[in-house]
Amino acid sequence: MVRAALLALLLSFSQDPAPLKAGFAELDISPAPGTRKIGWNNKNFGTSVQDPLYAKAAVFECGDGRAAFIGLDLLFVHRDQVAEIRKGIQDRYGFPGAAVMVGATHNHAGPAIETDLYPKDEAYIRLMIEKSVAAFGQAWESRREAEIGFGSVNEWHVGYNRRVVYRDGTARCHGSFKDPNALTFEGPVDPEVAVVGVRGKDGTLLGTIVNFACHPCHHGGDQAFSAGYPGQLARAMKEKKCPVTIFLQGAGGNIHHADPSGLNKEKTMEECGQALAADVEKALSAMKYRGTAKISSRSRTLDLPYRKVTEEEIQGKIRGIQRFGEPGFYDKTQNLVLEEMRREGTAKAEVQAILLDEVAHVSIPAEYFVQHGLRIKEGTHPRRTRVVGYANGMVGYVPHREAFARGGYETTFGYRSKLAPEAGDLLADAAIELLRDEK
Repeated sequence: MVRAALLALLLSFSQDPAPLKAGFAELDISPAPGTRKIGWNNKNFGTSVQDPLYAKAAVFECGDGRAAFIGLDLLFVHRDQVAEIRKGIQDRYGFPGAAVMVGATHNHAGPAIETDLYPKDEAYIRLMIEKSVAAFGQAWESRREAEIGFGSVNEWHVGYNRRVVYRDGTARCHGSFKDPNALTFEGPVDPEVAVVGVRGKDGTLLGTIVNFACHPCHHGGDQAFSAGYPGQLARAMKEKKCPVTIFLQGAGGNIHHADPSGLNKEKTMEECGQALAADVEKALSAMKYRGTAKISSRSRTLDLPYRKVTEEEIQGKIRGIQRFGEPGFYDKTQNLVLEEMRREGTAKAEVQAILLDEVAHVSIPAEYFVQHGLRIKEGTHPRRTRVVGYANGMVGYVPHREAFARGGYETTFGYRSKLAPEAGDLLADAAIELLRDEK
């Protein structure tokens, strides 16, 4: 018996590690002309498609480990939509829904699928869910033995902190240093362009996953549908022989492609995409690949507290208020927000971690401030953590605590911002604990 046990142990050590298998796919989800557009808290319809929007999928399998990423060229994706996508994947393909991360690029030039304040296009939502599941299916069925690598470079000329602090102690979104009362940026940026590269055994690139923090706001106010700069990144990568590029938005709640200092000319979406594609190409050129990977995932759902608000705050009559949108938007929606808060009591927020060897992707279902994202990266060292905002749901803006004292659009109470100041730290704590538990 002892000899048999020793033989089994020796065999387990002599066996080659399980090979990694991976697959990528994308399906067009461009809205039909006449579909309502999300825009800027206003009523708008798209009349044309400037460039296509996609549902994209990447799947990974190694031994018993499985994980998948779904990337959508949309503003947000809600919890109920994520649940339907996961259920469709699990029912149709037997793949564990809990191992699927669903993220939106936060594209402002897409269709209105995330709010009842202006009617959602339910037919489009059904199409988006079905094509997300189908894209996963194509990726899953096309998976093959592959090699994976990780890398990152810094990009300083695409994203800028959009909040400017003024002499009176307030802060404004899209502030300007042309104002003599402007003092400084409120906070940092996260320059990391983090890349997952996947290639076949023959060296052919199968796809990339790119994580970067910056709002994609191009063409939000006009009548053309577009995938914004993430779409242009993917287009540029196709020209570099990468068939599918999935863009996972970072902690970009206070990051934008316009520099408030005026020192850098604002890039077009094409210029942003080309700059990031050059960064990705640089990361790929230095990448070291491996043919196996330890894959795991786990998640935790939090009940985040809502903000306690005064009547003056509801009416927009306190210091630091900054409202965007068509006239009357807040007046029409505040009662709906208050009713939601009373009905729900708390906001449910899933924090998910998907690990591919030493690299972790952590989802946050929020417009998460960059300060929180950097804290998660620091707090999970030595792991190489990528923070994925706008994923697995949406609870609105989650600023850092200090921002609430200064005000500005992101802290102004309303449909987009209703959580308590401690919500950001609660989410960061959960993310750090998830990865600590994975060690």
